[in-house]
Amino acid sequence: MTDVLRRGRASLAFSFFAQGVAFALLVTRIPAIQDRYGISDALLPAFLAAVPVLAGVGSVTTEQLVKRVRPSRVLRWSQPVVLLSLLGVSAGDNLVEVAVALGAFGLAVGALDASMNMLGVSLQRTYGRSIMLSFHAVYSLGGILGASLAWAGAHWHLSLFVSYLPVVLVLLPAVLVGSRWYVDGGAGVAPAAGEGAEAKPLVFKLLLPLCLVMAFAYIGDSTVSNWSAKYLQDVLGSSEQLATVPYNVYMVTTLLGRAMGDFGVRRFGAVAVVRLGAVVAALGFAVVAVAPGPWVGMLGFTLLGLGLCVIVPQTFAAAGRLFPGSSDTAIARLNIFNYVGFLVGAPLVGALGDAWNYRGAMLVPMVLVLVTLRYARSFGSEPDRYGDGHERPRTADVGRGSNGL
Repeated sequence: MTDVLRRGRASLAFSFFAQGVAFALLVTRIPAIQDRYGISDALLPAFLAAVPVLAGVGSVTTEQLVKRVRPSRVLRWSQPVVLLSLLGVSAGDNLVEVAVALGAFGLAVGALDASMNMLGVSLQRTYGRSIMLSFHAVYSLGGILGASLAWAGAHWHLSLFVSYLPVVLVLLPAVLVGSRWYVDGGAGVAPAAGEGAEAKPLVFKLLLPLCLVMAFAYIGDSTVSNWSAKYLQDVLGSSEQLATVPYNVYMVTTLLGRAMGDFGVRRFGAVAVVRLGAVVAALGFAVVAVAPGPWVGMLGFTLLGLGLCVIVPQTFAAAGRLFPGSSDTAIARLNIFNYVGFLVGAPLVGALGDAWNYRGAMLVPMVLVLVTLRYARSFGSEPDRYGDGHERPRTADVGRGSNGL
């Protein structure tokens, strides 16, 4: 069983890593994608908004799929679609083709994110201690690599296709091989009180604060991923090459924060960790808003990475603890608010930037992240300290894809 869990954890971690690479390659080259297809500044927010809308559809669909098939199988086949869609974004010739590629990317990402976090939460419950941040740390590591490759592509003036093709050729077979060792959680844990059909209003009340925290965190994250390059280039006067760096800096600091985050949760509990993260993230937005030049702006994005990095993994983990008997459903629904955050954040910042200015637009996600302080207690202090006897043992099964069933 120990070897099964170790292989399952390693293979899932690689899946997080591959998704970090793919997503970073997409978002850090938004200016290049815009130039390649002649997407106007007025139309760009619509393209950015379409991806999270379709990802939300993918997450809702996954909630229904996992009632019939294991989350590992959803993840096994959604991740290759994400990678091939990324390649499609680079290979099109007109707006219709890039729209189709981005649509496929969005649908597949929704299924991938939901199933990936389902497996992570079930593994954390099986381990009996906080490990969720470690998966998201590996995602950050993938984001660093992806952003670095994007920087290299911009530096050497490579086409999008030339930049993306080698990555897809390496990652696609690797994720297919790694998917053989995914581990699904068993059904050995009884549902928590209030999770039955007769207690639906209570379930919604318990999940709603986490949904709001998730949305606020992703409004902040989407501001960085969708607008950091454009902000540095258009507002702070950096070069196109330097404009790819803020997302890389952001991912480096999220890696550092998440690498230490599981220890912080075990030592201090998730409430304290989430509150500290919200304060640091708000400070980062304030620094970005008043930055006189690109290097001070870089400092702001550094603080943003340190602050936001702990919130999302802990939100998924909290949902798993609140609903141990139906965590897959809770995570799929919570994951929708990931895309609500992206859907609101990307066009909101763009609209405010056009109507007012982009410096002022940065203050809106700052305020929303601070609102997280009100809901941080929903994470609960005692259940967050894994390893102290709060979790019951749970069985785990190897995904069926390894034997062809």
